[in-house]
Amino acid sequence: MDHVAALAALPAATKADLTDRSDRAGLLHLAGYLVALGFFTALIAAQVPFWPLLMLPQGILLCFLFTLSHECTHRTPFRTPWLNELCGHLIGGLIVLPFNWFRYFHLAHHKHTNQPDRDPELQGGGRPRTFRQYARHLSGWGYWRGGYGVLLSHAAGRIDAPYLPAGRHRAMRIEARVILALHAAALLSLAFSPLLLWVWIVPALIGQPFLRLYLLAEHGHCPPVADMLENSRTTYTNRAIRALAWNMPFHAEHHSFPAVPFHKLPDLNKALAPNLRSTSEGYTEFTGQYLRGLRRDG
Repeated sequence: MDHVAALAALPAATKADLTDRSDRAGLLHLAGYLVALGFFTALIAAQVPFWPLLMLPQGILLCFLFTLSHECTHRTPFRTPWLNELCGHLIGGLIVLPFNWFRYFHLAHHKHTNQPDRDPELQGGGRPRTFRQYARHLSGWGYWRGGYGVLLSHAAGRIDAPYLPAGRHRAMRIEARVILALHAAALLSLAFSPLLLWVWIVPALIGQPFLRLYLLAEHGHCPPVADMLENSRTTYTNRAIRALAWNMPFHAEHHSFPAVPFHKLPDLNKALAPNLRSTSEGYTEFTGQYLRGLRRDG
């Protein structure tokens, strides 16, 4: 049974419950996330003993804001529309992910999931196939180069991807220029205080490999087929990682029914679990399998 048939088999009342969005659930989850981020930020700023070690959890929290921005493209974390927009734009400036662009990039990914010639996530060579490509992927170099490349291109008015609607080009230009100006101001502030270097820039660099590992599991080694229960992977993991990633380890469920908010994905998993085709029992298992499938360079 593919994802279309599996969803069609769900009762209408179940679907209505699954798609019920909640400001309360979203704000509570966000509050907990921000408390953790604020905790590490304060400790690093105070330079408590061994504070450089805290830049790792700080960086992981910063980089995994990606998963909330991703949810905001679907307008699902919160019932109130402007909360989704606000979070998406604020995160976009923080992690070099311009929200006006990312929304359409991501929707194109959903429409053409894992199709080598059409999924924008696979442009530029696709997922790593050799150990050298894997190391480069984990470094985050491609992410930072791509993010700033989009910003610079859009700021200059060069917006040509076919999935970006012409009616949104002006908003994308303005957004790119604002983010670049804010980042330039942040760099200038380092002449007066190194604080942003330790609470934002360095943590974001060292946290990115963990996000790269996580994201690779979503579709890596999944076949280029139309069935979302097969071309996307659900990774069964612990509660901490699910909280960090806003339940997106239930990724086949998310792709099958994107209108389901993060806090309802465990319920959707219970309904779709018998039909899942691509799963892993944790990120350690997936990473080991992926590594065994890599070719040696040269």
